[in-house]
Order: sequence, then C-alpha cells, then structure tokens
Amino acid sequence: MAIPEIMQDLTPLILALLVGVSIWSLLSLFSATNKSEQTDRLKKLSSKDAANEPDSNDPKGGIFNMLLKTAKALASPMMPSTEGEQTEIRKELSAAGFRSENAVPIFQGLRFITLLIFSLPSIAYFIPAYGLTYDGLKYVVIFSAIGMYIPKIGLWYVRTTRQQEIFLTLPDIIDLLVVCVESGLGLDAALRKVCDEMKDHAKVMASELSLSNFQLQIGRTRKEVLRDLGERNGVDDLRGLTTIIIQADRFGSSIANALRVQSDTMRTKRRQMAEEKAAKCAVQLLFPMLFFIFPGVFIILVGPAAIKMMMSGAF
Repeated sequence: MAIPEIMQDLTPLILALLVGVSIWSLLSLFSATNKSEQTDRLKKLSSKDAANEPDSNDPKGGIFNMLLKTAKALASPMMPSTEGEQTEIRKELSAAGFRSENAVPIFQGLRFITLLIFSLPSIAYFIPAYGLTYDGLKYVVIFSAIGMYIPKIGLWYVRTTRQQEIFLTLPDIIDLLVVCVESGLGLDAALRKVCDEMKDHAKVMASELSLSNFQLQIGRTRKEVLRDLGERNGVDDLRGLTTIIIQADRFGSSIANALRVQSDTMRTKRRQMAEEKAAKCAVQLLFPMLFFIFPGVFIILVGPAAIKMMMSGAF
C-alpha cells in the first residue's frame, strides 16, 4: 500500500484524536474552574465585606460570574508570559475604553474562542479533503490565524475610532474650557462645567473628564489626574494638552493663554488634515472614473455610431 493511501486511511483517526484532545482540554479548564469556585466562596464568606458583595445565587450575577470565569479559563493558554506584553495589551484596551481589571483575560479568552471557531471547522473540512498534505495544513493555519487576529482587528478599529473622535472634539472642549477659566472659574470647576455642557456633543471626552473629576474628588492630585488623562487614551494632542496645563499650573502662568495657544494649534492641524484629504480627492477619483464612469460614457457616445456602421455593413 502506498504511503498517501495510508495517510488517507489514517485521516479520520487523526481528526477524531484532535477533536478529542480539544474537548478534553476544555473540560479540564472547566473542572479546574469549578474546583476553585468553592475556595473562592469560602474566601468571600470569611471576609469582612462578604455582606456587601453580590451573591452568586443571583441569576444575573451568577450568569455574569460564570461567563467571566469561563473567559478567564479560556484565556489561560493565550495569556502573555511577560508583564511587559500584558501591559501593552492593557494599554491598547484602555485606549479603546475597556479599563476593567478583567479586560485582558476576557480579551484573550475571546481570541481563544475565535481561534476554535475558525480552526475546528477548517480541520474538519480541509483535512479530510486534502489529507495531511501541505495544502490541507496551509488552509488550516490560514483560517486559525484569521480567527486569532479578528479580535485584534476589532480592537484596533474601536481604538482608532475613539481616538479620532477625541481628536476632532478636543478643540471645542478647549474653547469652552478657556471661556470657563476666563469667566472666573477654577480649573476643577471648569472641568466639571465642560463635562456637563459637552456630554451630548462629545460623549467620549465628557466621559473621560467625568472620570478625571471623580479622581479629583476622591483626593488624587491634579498633576496625577491630568497625566493619567493624557496617558490612558493614547492621543498625542490630549497628552500635549495635559502637559501644558500641568506646566502652567506648576509655574503659575496663565492657563487661559496656554489653552488658547493649544486650541489654535489643534485647529490649524485639523484644517491641514482636511486640506490634505481634499488634495487627495482628485487622485482618488481617477480610478473610479476610469473603471466605472468612462466605460459608460464611451458606450453612450460610440455605441449608436457602431450600431449604424454594423447595420450598414461597414464591418
């Protein structure tokens, strides 16, 4: 018997073995989670704040805790090995607006779920179709990579959209902040006023300023709050704005003048970006006109003449 025929006969056995190993791994993760549930319950009951914590017997809380523990269990194979990698993922999630303590495990668990969703059907289809050949393994690897990187692509889209919204609404925030400071309000009161007035126009920045106001109320220093505001969103202009406010507050200079200069700079930058996009429109419209508009115009202009020439026997 030839070697390819032997491999073709062993393909169902290998496929069943892979599915069995995957199911066994999932059951092992779930069993480890269930074993640690009793220990966590005892710790909660023995703590002093056990009366204030949500009861796991609550249906909503129980479902949420079950999903959270499932995500953590599934995230264990995908968790980064070093603290630096976890910090980078945490920064990306923070810039996208996900700042929970469980954001990293949930995100990694989601990556593992999408990996299984794409890899298991690809194994079930391509391995029986192509066998354990280069083509079969190539398709399995491609689909597995797609499943692994789909959450990363979604996170990139959410992060860039959020940062773009912050960049576009920041000059309006600064202008209103200048008006509030020049009218006699302090910086903390001006931030609260801007947060109340811009909650419908700039929802992302209003939520960020609301978080900063809460941090100021619980006793954090203004320098720490402003630095955290600039760092957690990943927007360079917002980071520069907070740096200018910190320096103006430190050296005793006029905050209103510094904010007005920063607002003019950001408006100039935004106008330059709009002019750049407008200058690119002529080149970007060339290809749609060449492939979609010109053929129709050509048919309309030349078509009747071509039909008459064909009817007259010129061709």
